[in-house]
Amino acid sequence: MREQHLRPSPISATVDFEADGVQHGFLRLPYSRDDSAWGSVMIPITVVKNGVGPTALFTGGNHGDEYEGPIALFDLARRLDAAEVQGRVIIVPAMNYPAFRDATRTSPIDKGNMNRSFPGRPDGTVTEKIADYFQRVLLPLADIVLDFHSGGKTLDFLPFCAAHILHDKEQEASAFDFVKAFGAPFSMKMLEIDAVGMYDTAAEEMGKIFITTELGGGGSATAKSAAIAKRGAMNVLRRAGIIKGAIDAQPTQWLDMPSGDCFAFAEDGGLVEFLVDLGEAVEPGSVIARIHPTSRTGAEPIDVHAKMAGMLVARHFPGLIKAGDCCAVLAVAV
Repeated sequence: MREQHLRPSPISATVDFEADGVQHGFLRLPYSRDDSAWGSVMIPITVVKNGVGPTALFTGGNHGDEYEGPIALFDLARRLDAAEVQGRVIIVPAMNYPAFRDATRTSPIDKGNMNRSFPGRPDGTVTEKIADYFQRVLLPLADIVLDFHSGGKTLDFLPFCAAHILHDKEQEASAFDFVKAFGAPFSMKMLEIDAVGMYDTAAEEMGKIFITTELGGGGSATAKSAAIAKRGAMNVLRRAGIIKGAIDAQPTQWLDMPSGDCFAFAEDGGLVEFLVDLGEAVEPGSVIARIHPTSRTGAEPIDVHAKMAGMLVARHFPGLIKAGDCCAVLAVAV
């Protein structure tokens, strides 16, 4: 069980979360290191507040090599006018800022995976200290949480917005209502391989409305995927009543991940050749991909089979794969 009396967070904010107006500032985390004895990690943050209303917490860069979120949120932080807002918007474009600066999934400082570090520790590693600040300061302020993800350097996804199946069906229904409002080309009822330590779980356990995305991948963003992220963020603010105006409704295909059979993992390493592209259908037992051994010529490839019928919604990226890597993810149309 989490300790009841933790020391204060070492992070200090240069913004006032209760003040009206637009504030651009930092979450400053002291970090003593070889090149700066009294140095700090400076995480950019924007707070836009006007009067009384709900609070939206928008985050990107939970993993540092995923770019649609940071693109959308640095843009939103620059453009959002307090006069347009009724309530509060807290924008952190790059949660794991050291990872974002280093273009890596995990922190170059402590190898911490932000999305496996919750609830964090105020006396832990740099990543754990950031997670602790979100756990104890930012998440309690929020009513709706939108955390942007994409595939990073090692996965590529169909563009979808997602929420999780929850025990609290009222909370679940609210989350899927916001997924619909986001308006991605696909909307997912999402299953996690392991939800322990996730930002998602921390928010959901507090009763917050939590939605997330997977918007492409390959360690970059496209014009299409960035546009989906920007439009979706504004739609969520409109749905929450924080910004007035009609939702920019877009058609979406609902998908479900009903079981662990959705995931296919590589049992051998090598050169991966996909026989199915994203969005295409597969049948149980069909070959999704072949893994070609690369240590010698003439060796037979190893087939990766589908365990269920469905649509290919994510695939390994780039061309070389290791044993244990997630090779493919399937979902079924609802």
